[in-house]
Amino acid sequence: MLKVLHVRPESEQMLLKQTSSNAFAMKTLIVYASVHHQNTEKVAKVMAQELGADLVLAAKAHPDTVMTYDLIGFGSGIYFFKFHKTLLQFIEGLSTVAGTRAFVFSTSGDGGTERHAALKELLGNRGFSIVGDFACKGWNTWGPLKLVGGTNKGQPNEEDLKAARMFARGLKEKFA
Repeated sequence: MLKVLHVRPESEQMLLKQTSSNAFAMKTLIVYASVHHQNTEKVAKVMAQELGADLVLAAKAHPDTVMTYDLIGFGSGIYFFKFHKTLLQFIEGLSTVAGTRAFVFSTSGDGGTERHAALKELLGNRGFSIVGDFACKGWNTWGPLKLVGGTNKGQPNEEDLKAARMFARGLKEKFA
C-alpha cells in the first residue's frame, strides 16, 4: 500500500510509503528536516521502511495530522550544535500530548547524541515519552570545510544505514 502525505516538486518527489510487510501495530510517523546533502533523509527513509512509517518534512507537516500517530520520530542534521530550525519550530507549535511515544535522530559531523538533550527536553515538555535516540555521521561541508571537500564524505554509509535499520527494528520489537 502506498500512502502519500506530501508530494514535492517532480525533481525532488518523495513518496511516503507504508508497506504491510514492514508495518507493525503502532501507527508511526517520521518528521524530519534534511537540507544540504540529504543525509538525514537517507536515515529517515531506512527507519520508515523498517517501521512501516509515514514520512513528512517538518516544513510541510501539519500539527493536527501528526497528533493522530502512536509513535513519532523527529530528526534533522545538527546545525551550530542544534537541530534544524524548521524541526524546532514545528515542535514548538505542537499542542501538549499525553505520553505519545517519540524518538529522536540526527546526522552530524561528529555523529554523537550529545546534541539530543535539548530536543528531548522540548518534546518531554510537550508531553512526549522519549523511547530512544539514534545518531550517525553525515557528510559535512559547512564553512571552510567546503574548501577541502568536507568531512565524512560518503556518510551516512551502508554501515550507518544498517545501524539506523537496527535501531528502528529494536523499536518495533519493543512495542510489538
